[in-house]
Amino acid sequence: MLHNLLKDKEIILASKSPRRKRLFDQLGLKYKQIPSNIAEHHLNIPADEFATYYAREKVKEIAKTNLESFIVGGDTIVLLDDKILGKPKDKREAAKFLQFLSDNEHTVVSAIAIYFREQIYTEVARTRVFFYKLTKKEIEEYIATEEPMDKAGAYGIQGYGSQFIKKIEGCYFNVMGFPVPLFYRMCKKILTKKF
Repeated sequence: MLHNLLKDKEIILASKSPRRKRLFDQLGLKYKQIPSNIAEHHLNIPADEFATYYAREKVKEIAKTNLESFIVGGDTIVLLDDKILGKPKDKREAAKFLQFLSDNEHTVVSAIAIYFREQIYTEVARTRVFFYKLTKKEIEEYIATEEPMDKAGAYGIQGYGSQFIKKIEGCYFNVMGFPVPLFYRMCKKILTKKF
């Protein structure tokens, strides 16, 4: 199990995400949360590379002053018809994103980057998500909760947004923003030197 695998490591979560923090707490990990200050800009590259780039940059920044630590970073994006939906800039953009997602399917792409002993390891998880059709009133009420405002694609599967999801194909935790089973497999590979 993860907490046994990592018990003698100084773990740093290079993220300010409350969802990632909650997952680390639930996994029983002892860690420090040190968010990176990487500014995110739109890059004209494929989704997997986009998420991997930012996950890697986050751990690289924290590693500069924490060379002996086991540093974990992540980046999650929502991909709809090859268009990346990041965190909405304002309520109007959140409404636009939710209209796009309504009665449609999209893909959530999360990259995990782990820095350990001067190496950075990365992997990507993909999950397909299918939304029910949303009314204008449902979108307005959802935006009024403020939940969409700090989330890629303007929704959270673990909160109010769960009401709109017809089904998913793949990892639920990936849609939350951190694919826990992938993280566990990465840690096993890194620590047994099978990466």
